[in-house]
Amino acid sequence: MKTEFAGGVDVGSCTTKAVIVDSEKRILASHIIYSGTDFQTASIEVWEECLRQAGLRGGDVAKVISTGYGRGSVAFATSNLTEISCHGRGCLHFFTGPITVVDIGGQDNKVIKLDARGQRVSFKMNRKCAAGTGAFLEEMALRLRLPIEDMDKLAREADGEVSLGSYCTVFSATEVLEKIKAGHPVNRIVRGVFSSVVKRIIEMDTLTDTVVLTGGVIEHNTFLAELIQLQTTSPVRMPPHPQITGALGAALYALDGAN
Repeated sequence: MKTEFAGGVDVGSCTTKAVIVDSEKRILASHIIYSGTDFQTASIEVWEECLRQAGLRGGDVAKVISTGYGRGSVAFATSNLTEISCHGRGCLHFFTGPITVVDIGGQDNKVIKLDARGQRVSFKMNRKCAAGTGAFLEEMALRLRLPIEDMDKLAREADGEVSLGSYCTVFSATEVLEKIKAGHPVNRIVRGVFSSVVKRIIEMDTLTDTVVLTGGVIEHNTFLAELIQLQTTSPVRMPPHPQITGALGAALYALDGAN
């Protein structure tokens, strides 16, 4: 007998996401909150909100799989999987393989290649430095004294860009201050910051097949997708809600295991 519902919880370093799907793989509920310093509390809060949205009780969901940086903190999860597996599965829900998944996270970036059968071919993660991640964008916004939500619009409006040569986030922040002092327009500096993110991703691996972008950074800064498209002949796509892709993949795995 098929189960009615399954769930996934993705505890990232910056945000925690949860998804509930039904037996037809439809998303019934999803929610995102900041992870904060207590991953266990964050996972409970985000899960309870999903249950409320779906009109369910905890016992109604047959299986819950956790994933992400803090996946071990989800006490109510029946099992856990890596975010590599879950982001891949979440993308394959919308796109047919072979695909290259690029997950731009708060603290790291991942490039995951899946073949036509959905099997992983390769996986690469950025260096330990946070350059090119969500943390990098947040630091640059702080230096520019801009709300992080304004960055995408400013980058789009720029009629040119100010290139940043530094790799390190700390050095890039100093470089941005120098560009401001030199009188460069803020939107051109922001465009340069976005291009720096794209450069770090392109350096990680060759983008082949259909490129699928995931993560909260791409959901809130969609201009990055356009800039990445300029750097590859492969089609660049995004799932409907890139930030919950990992949680969705976990929920789909949970559904498979519960049936």
